[in-house]
Amino acid sequence: MVTAVDTVASTQRVSTGRATLMTNYETFLSLLTAQLRNQDPLSPVDSNQFTAQLVQMAGVEQQLLTNDLLTALLNQNQETSLVNATQFMGRDVTAVWNTTKLDGGQASWSYELGRQASGARLEILNAQGSVVWSGQAPNTAEGLHDFTWNGRDNAGNQLPDGGIYTLRIAATDSTGASVPAQILMRGRVTGVELYQGQPYLTLGATTLPLSSVIALDEARAANAGTGAGTGTNNDNDDGGGLLSSIAARLNPLNLF
Repeated sequence: MVTAVDTVASTQRVSTGRATLMTNYETFLSLLTAQLRNQDPLSPVDSNQFTAQLVQMAGVEQQLLTNDLLTALLNQNQETSLVNATQFMGRDVTAVWNTTKLDGGQASWSYELGRQASGARLEILNAQGSVVWSGQAPNTAEGLHDFTWNGRDNAGNQLPDGGIYTLRIAATDSTGASVPAQILMRGRVTGVELYQGQPYLTLGATTLPLSSVIALDEARAANAGTGAGTGTNNDNDDGGGLLSSIAARLNPLNLF
């Protein structure tokens, strides 16, 4: 996936470059002034040499101006990115993203299988990278499926709200060959923010980068009912239409 330019890092590099040029510029002026003040009246500075030094000084001044203009453009780009991201407010999006927050005793993801699988194992990892829950995926048919975790670890302990958890999947067919699969986040955009120069969207308990979005749809009515218990499944009734939408918007795994 192509990643966006990190405007914060770019701005920092431009600022550092400007500071260096400014220091050199001031040093150059000091040396030139000292040279003119202390030149031998009987043997003044050669006019050609003096002209060359003035041209060099003008070049440094031009570089300083260019850096200032570049910084202004980068700042404007950040503002434009945020304004563009606000167009997603209230829209339903699908994103290639696997991390969310445990909220209200549950966390939800979607997973997508490229073809029918004989088995698919799900694992949930905490922020430290340790597996806290694992189990078989409730649906191994080709297509898009919803999965809701009830916040309990493998020992049955209820984990506290607020923790950050990541879902991963490994699927195989009847021959043991790997089946293409990916984790997705789906939901309605309720907020937009700018972090390190990049726009991020808020979907319920999840915050994800705008660059991870692969499908955008008009706001739809929420599905009735939610899964209960560890490793529950909530199949999507309008999955066919959404799959077609994703396929039309360049699915990263080219599953369709």
